[in-house]
Order: sequence, then structure tokens, then C-alpha cells
Amino acid sequence: TSYFFGLPSHNEAMQVLLTALKTGEGFIKVTGEVGTGKTLICRKLLNELPDYFVAAYVPNPMLSPTELRRAVANELGVELGSDCDQQEFTQKIQERLIAIHQQQKSAVLIIDEAQNLSAEVLEQLRLLTNLETAEKKLLQIVLLGQPELQEMLALPELRQLNQRVTARYHLDAIGRDELAAYLKYRLSVAGMRGDIF
Repeated sequence: TSYFFGLPSHNEAMQVLLTALKTGEGFIKVTGEVGTGKTLICRKLLNELPDYFVAAYVPNPMLSPTELRRAVANELGVELGSDCDQQEFTQKIQERLIAIHQQQKSAVLIIDEAQNLSAEVLEQLRLLTNLETAEKKLLQIVLLGQPELQEMLALPELRQLNQRVTARYHLDAIGRDELAAYLKYRLSVAGMRGDIF
């Protein structure tokens, strides 16, 4: 994250993410083409989350529904038996989320490369956001992915999830006028002295 230059689109994406998380939005989505800085923003978000957030991070969601359940449980500190089914998983996750809520904290699940999620897994994630108290959702979910993620969410079977995405941001490619300062900054962070351009 020391390489984070803070291009206008990156700063706006961070503002959207932090504001949406602080206001308790259910689903938050950031999309962008390959190389626009989604993973860097993801790492920066993890570093800058306020202390009252408990974050679960899944960097590679090319997982089966069972594997994703285990990854989420592991990140949240929940132990699952070897034969855990969806019902037991939901119950244990809910117990953990309630415990987090009782500590005056908020839980957030951050998934990078979310365009690799299957429709079945996305629906499971939607069901997880049904867990709530009388006043707030127990789990917020941030999806970061390539534009194919939007195509996936547009599928008829995922319309309920798509309706729950309350904050959206699309990262644009770097502009020609920003390129020189961007390269100079990143090269200096890497240790270059002087100017090669």
C-alpha cells in the first residue's frame, strides 16, 4: 500500500467504500478493468478500516460453495466440523456475527476478484446478509471485481442480490495527464533517485 498514489478515481473509490461501510450498507461493489488498482484499493481498505470493524478477507474466490463457507468461517474465527452443511454454517456464522455486534463492532466480508464467484455462491452470500438485528445488518459485503461481475449480477436469478447493492463505483483507467506523476511516485517508492524520463 506504500505504492498507493491516490489518483482521483482511487480516492473516490475509497470514499465510497468507507462511507458505505460506516452507514451500514449491505452490499458494496467496486468494478474496474484489469490493472486499474482494485486489489491495491482492497489492501488499502483493509489497512484503513476503523477499529470497530472485524474484517474477513477472501482474496481468491475461485472456490466451491463449501470451500467459500470454510474460508469465510476461518476468517471470522468460526470452527466448522468436517461435515458442516449450509444450515449449520449459517447458525455458527450468525452466532459469531451476534457476538461481534455485542462487542459494539461491525463485520465486513471483503472479496477480491469477485467476478470469479459462481451464481450459486453469490446467492449464498445474499442469504448471509439476511442475518440482522432489529436495527442493523450483521454482515456487510464488499465485492471487488472486473466488469464481468456486473454481467453476473445482471442475471435474472441474481436480481435480488443486485437490488441489495446500494453503493457502486467503477474505477477508470489512468489518464494520460496523470501518468507521469504516477510513474514518478511509484518509482521513487521503489528506490529510484533522479529522473529517467
